[in-house]
Amino acid sequence: MGDLVPGRLRRLGLFPSGAAWDFMSFAMAVVAADEAVSRVRSPDGWTRKIDLTVAVSDPAFWNSESERLTQALRFLSGDMWSVQFIAGGGMPFPRGPRRPRPEDMICLLSGGMDSLIGAIDAVSEGRQPLLVSQMAKGDTQDQRTFASSVAPRSLHLQLNHHARPPCASERSQRARSIAFLGFGVMAATCLQSHADGEIVELRMPENGFISQNVPLTPLRTGSLSTRTTHPYFLRLIQETLEAADLRVHIRNPYEFQTKGEMLKGCQDPALLAALVDTSTSCGRYSRTGFQHCGRCVPCQVRRAAYVAWGVPDRTVKGYKYEHLGQKDARHAGFDDVRSVAIAIETVSLQGISALIGGSMNVQLLGDPTPYRRVVKNGIAELAALHSKLGVT
Repeated sequence: MGDLVPGRLRRLGLFPSGAAWDFMSFAMAVVAADEAVSRVRSPDGWTRKIDLTVAVSDPAFWNSESERLTQALRFLSGDMWSVQFIAGGGMPFPRGPRRPRPEDMICLLSGGMDSLIGAIDAVSEGRQPLLVSQMAKGDTQDQRTFASSVAPRSLHLQLNHHARPPCASERSQRARSIAFLGFGVMAATCLQSHADGEIVELRMPENGFISQNVPLTPLRTGSLSTRTTHPYFLRLIQETLEAADLRVHIRNPYEFQTKGEMLKGCQDPALLAALVDTSTSCGRYSRTGFQHCGRCVPCQVRRAAYVAWGVPDRTVKGYKYEHLGQKDARHAGFDDVRSVAIAIETVSLQGISALIGGSMNVQLLGDPTPYRRVVKNGIAELAALHSKLGVT
């Protein structure tokens, strides 16, 4: 699990702080457990009970954060987690000279549309981002292309958790996103600015509609959707980082924007236009032969964003299920298409409050007004897509 990471860092002369290494160890352990524990064996077919023990260099501190981290994991994956920390972990002994990096921030680069826009905007703002990618089959080369095109003078750090459970892997993988955060936090502590005592920005670009992941129907519960960049989850992780004095600030500058608004607001439209069609959004990308399916919720959000942008959608290889208005089980009758259609109708007939229900509240979000607005605008983009494709 993550066994190639230390060697990669040593070769680059990167030696993260002890606390950052502990956090990454926690993140790797979470991913391993998430993949190894099947939902099939749970009483309700979904909710698992996972007891996790993680070896770290400072178990006293991390056990003091166990309640908060458990709360974050339960929110992230919809499972009943229990986390404890023991001694025996810590960063492998450094070898070779340290070479702190000159970049001034970290930007996560997944190969998706949102992270591409985030990297382009960071460079356009005059920043020099160190780009961090979690390698994934089908996206690795696109990540490299994006990095060399957007920030050719910056380091592009591609890492992989290499989780290989001894049994069939659990396909839902709702907690896998924490590995990406772990890599980003670790990289942040390798910057010269961090060594100088500064707080390092860790940019995690994601449109606000997907970040909220409001259930589209009463049957599509929050635990059935990823909460990778939900503000509540990120706030819990941020509080832990601050308690650890890691001086890393997680920021999503697009939490109040839809995907279409991100496209329209990108600060280098020409570079975006040259690269965006090769970005990946599909939730079933590997299962459809590394082609966008066109019908999962992330694909529909992507297609709706192009419509809102007003630029032709020339996604590489197109969509396997292009014509969603076609009235059969694979197109208009597919579950995700029907769920989006129901959400559109709910908002049209009953208003945005009927869709959101109790999924947004002051405890989770503070003032929910801007989050309600982004969900309403996201549904409007999807409604325009369905209207264009003749989904009824």
